[in-house]
Amino acid sequence: MSQVVNRLKELGLTLPAVSAPAGAYVPAVVSGNLVFTAGQLPYVDGVLNATGKVGSEISAEDAADLARTCALNALAAAASVIGSLDRVTRVVKVVGFVASDPAFTGQPGVINGASNLLGEVFGEAGQHARSAVGVAALPLDSPVEVELILEFA
Repeated sequence: MSQVVNRLKELGLTLPAVSAPAGAYVPAVVSGNLVFTAGQLPYVDGVLNATGKVGSEISAEDAADLARTCALNALAAAASVIGSLDRVTRVVKVVGFVASDPAFTGQPGVINGASNLLGEVFGEAGQHARSAVGVAALPLDSPVEVELILEFA
């Protein structure tokens, strides 16, 4: 069994099935030694369990948990094109979008949910550059969306 899969098990997590795209795109693509994931929503077993704006309908803490789920879904998408997450040598960048109430300014704390998961899974190789952006709305009224750029060997 893979080291990453074992680490996920230690964290009480399993790599989910890759979510079907909601449009005309693929979940992840490889270019050179990088894998780029499409933006991933916080689907669990094919269901988007939360909708709404962070800061009014969704708490920042709950949104951080949703961002963690997005990152897990992004890892599944990456694994679908590179075979094993053990091939990942570095998390290069995380881009996180937060559907925000106009007064909400805690986007970095929300996307920490994704960043913290990547650090827990990959250790030092999980340290990355990042953007955390507040937006008016996301697809399907999702509170968060996360995409990854990973380097692999």
